Amino acid sequence: MNKLKQVFTKVNKIDTFSPYFFLPFILVLYFFTSLFDFHRFDLFNVRVSILPAVLVALVCYYIGVYIIDKLQWTIPSFGLSFLGKYVIHFVVLLTLIGLASYLMMIFGGGLGISDESNRRNLDPKLNFFSQLLWYGILLLLSYKMILEKHMTWKKALVYGSIFAVVMFLFLLMGYRTPLIIMLFTGIIIFHYVVKRVKLTWFLTALLVIGVAFSMFGFLRVMTEDTSKEFNNRDQPDVELSETDKEKLLTVEQKVNLTPKWMRSLNGESVTGHIVLSKIIEYTQEEGYLKGEIHGGIFNTILPGEQISPRMKVTEVVNSLSVEEGKYITRPTRTTTPTFIGQLFLDGGYALVAIGFLLYGILISLIYNKVKQGGIRSFHSVAYAFVITLFTVSMHTGLLDLIFILMLGFVVIASAIIKTDGKKVQY
Repeated sequence: MNKLKQVFTKVNKIDTFSPYFFLPFILVLYFFTSLFDFHRFDLFNVRVSILPAVLVALVCYYIGVYIIDKLQWTIPSFGLSFLGKYVIHFVVLLTLIGLASYLMMIFGGGLGISDESNRRNLDPKLNFFSQLLWYGILLLLSYKMILEKHMTWKKALVYGSIFAVVMFLFLLMGYRTPLIIMLFTGIIIFHYVVKRVKLTWFLTALLVIGVAFSMFGFLRVMTEDTSKEFNNRDQPDVELSETDKEKLLTVEQKVNLTPKWMRSLNGESVTGHIVLSKIIEYTQEEGYLKGEIHGGIFNTILPGEQISPRMKVTEVVNSLSVEEGKYITRPTRTTTPTFIGQLFLDGGYALVAIGFLLYGILISLIYNKVKQGGIRSFHSVAYAFVITLFTVSMHTGLLDLIFILMLGFVVIASAIIKTDGKKVQY
């Protein structure tokens, strides 16, 4: 028992949210849990290993973090320090724009949680700008918490309650990503300002949060109105040989031996594994898309009909499975490619290496700002948001223009805001 306590004591000394631990741990955990596939790999004929791509991503990320950490570099101010005093005013303006857009969308019948077909067809402009509501509230609340000289549990509860209200507002839209970003950014701020979150506590919370969000996704799918064309679950109408039909039915029976709710516990990571494997397989046969995926992020705001990056990923992965009589993703839906997947699809291992190297560099640059400027500064808010967004993108990919703009703003804001905070010891 004493040895076990000693192990837990050593484990809990790890800074849970440091660049060296948080993102790599989540990435490894994500793909480790995907190995328990309940025969879904057989169902979708997963033939290509994702291990080399994952290892390249991890190694390059650590190289980026290590180099910047040793050099103690931070983000330069770009000669814009004089604008630092206006940052919070601008965040307030963004929040008001987000609030107005959200209210217009809700009163226009935009309750995405009511059905998947509603969620996918929300007014695109209002949906885009409504995201500024949770973003602005997140930055303002987090910064307010950071500046509290005497943070009490009562105050922390008040802040937590406001977070919960805003999260509920976006729960009505049926989106999980803003909820996850708000939740983990809040936890990181809590960790540095209120009370250190021990690794064992974090792992317990991660389990609860993971199950809760998995069940949310499970219920969302199970309650779909299948009478609507958008929610059609028919498989491809293709001719299969009797042998192939029998094989498909046998594998489906194996999959169905595990209850749907149990498969949904790690369904997102299993799907991510399958999609990444299919992306690698696709590039082996068809070559790389050479920037088409990332270019599509900006093309979607152009006039006329455009194919979104995630819809393109749906086309890619389904092209390898349709002839086998099944869809990996229903044609009406978009596919989250994982961040490794989106990079690999456009440029293979080279782009994966460059992308994760830059991830490590940017995260370490902001972390050094926190260490030099002190935890009671906007740098802590920026770090919490950036590392959370990057970690979430391990599954979703970073393909939403609004998230890229949010990322750019918070990085520039951290660079130009002046602080007199005391250095923090970890």
